[in-house]
Amino acid sequence: MTEGRGSAPDAPAIVDPVIAWFAQARRPLPWRAPGVTAWGILVSEFMLQQTQVDRVIPRWQDWMERWPAPEDLAAAPVSDALRLWDRLGYPRRAKWLHACAVTIRDRHDGMVPADEAALLALPGVGHYTAAAVRAFAYGLPGVVLDTNVRRVIVRAVAGEGAVAAHVTADERTRAAALADHPQSSTWSAAVMELGALVCTASRPACHACPIEAACAWRAAGYPAAPAPRRQARFEGSDRQVRGRIMALVRGSARSVPTSVIETAWPDAEQRDRALASLLADGLIEVTRAGRVRLPR
Repeated sequence: MTEGRGSAPDAPAIVDPVIAWFAQARRPLPWRAPGVTAWGILVSEFMLQQTQVDRVIPRWQDWMERWPAPEDLAAAPVSDALRLWDRLGYPRRAKWLHACAVTIRDRHDGMVPADEAALLALPGVGHYTAAAVRAFAYGLPGVVLDTNVRRVIVRAVAGEGAVAAHVTADERTRAAALADHPQSSTWSAAVMELGALVCTASRPACHACPIEAACAWRAAGYPAAPAPRRQARFEGSDRQVRGRIMALVRGSARSVPTSVIETAWPDAEQRDRALASLLADGLIEVTRAGRVRLPR
């Protein structure tokens, strides 16, 4: 088969060395420890979305100590989930996790489902998270495509330096071909680790890569990738204002008056816009007395 720049390597030339490398190089992440439940895997996948591993580890440990099973979180108010989430970012994930816990308790007898359709029906769970839970919690085959996995595959197979903005049909075809073997779940974890530690976006350590000899990108002379899209600035953004407001509300045991919210940001128009978006997302509530609190 020919893809991208030249002939694509055979699957075993990529899969086998990466799995062997992973056996020696894998990080001892707490959600990889023996005995971690499917619930622990689901929590880790929610937390790891757009968040660095080092920031997630202590929050995951706190979360699992407090709510080791879905029914434990489901019995708590959503405000507790938002408080423990703290500054992990994108607090809608905490709200979705709480809603997941309630659904798992009420519809799945407290067990995280292994069925793909049932996983996709959980709040906040998309195709990647469903595939990751099936692979890492239950050892089931599937195509796990996060940014790290996509980068390794597009480089090694297609000979291109960077992934497209969105997953393409060709990417899914390549990924499915590489996952079509009995060690599919191990491969998914291994290729993800390779993308996180070696085949990084800006400074790949090709000399340390177990598939350097088979890599189509290397064979093509490392063609330059398109300039990455510049991420929107956090400083001064609505995201920053939302974070300031959430920090004030989380810091109160009950509710805070609007006068306190006004201290979050000097620009009243931007502050009101951020406040309205938090209300729309269900992350805060306004009482009849006009005070702001976390949802109950």
